[in-house]
Amino acid sequence: MNEEQDVLNFFANEENLPLALSVAEQVDNLRREMNNRLWRDLQHRIDVLVRENNLAWQVDLTEDRNSPDVLVGLHCNIRPEQGIYLRPMAEQQYLGREWRIYYGLMWSSTPSPEHLGLSTVTNLKESLLHVGFSNNSSFLAWQWSPYHPGRREFLLRYTSKPETILGEMGSYFEKLLIAHGNAILEANLALRSAPRSMPISLTHLQSKLSSAQKGQI
Repeated sequence: MNEEQDVLNFFANEENLPLALSVAEQVDNLRREMNNRLWRDLQHRIDVLVRENNLAWQVDLTEDRNSPDVLVGLHCNIRPEQGIYLRPMAEQQYLGREWRIYYGLMWSSTPSPEHLGLSTVTNLKESLLHVGFSNNSSFLAWQWSPYHPGRREFLLRYTSKPETILGEMGSYFEKLLIAHGNAILEANLALRSAPRSMPISLTHLQSKLSSAQKGQI
């Protein structure tokens, strides 16, 4: 009988249940602390990358909406701020049984058809789709990473070889910020100067057309 089964048998005894629950709570706290440290360490690494390459990004941590003391990712905010832009980001998503990290380029706010039709934006999207990214209404490009931050093997590897994990995760940001950096910059410059569109309903258009036709009679 292996050691893990011995431990399970020990906690299965009714008299050991209070201890089992206490241990489970402490383990949950430990996982949360390690997860927070992971994102803080990665933020520091990306900060260094931004400074060394004189990039116009501010790297901020992303908190869980329901638990401000829980970190779930990080994102890059443009400097100076503008109304709509594409920001590199990485975040962990709960998939029902475990967490998985994804990354990509997220819209800072909902883009208009004019924004989506800018040549710099469409060219950037196509180049990222060509290297394996996906696209949806919130992300110009996104992709799953191989990392599941709640798994035992990930936590053990991060504990024993943190620089290896951080280097691998940092490389995803390096590809976006450096390899695609100029294309992202050009897209954001075009988005800054793009005119804001005003949505016009079909009813409003029909009303204007009707008024115009009456005026011609």
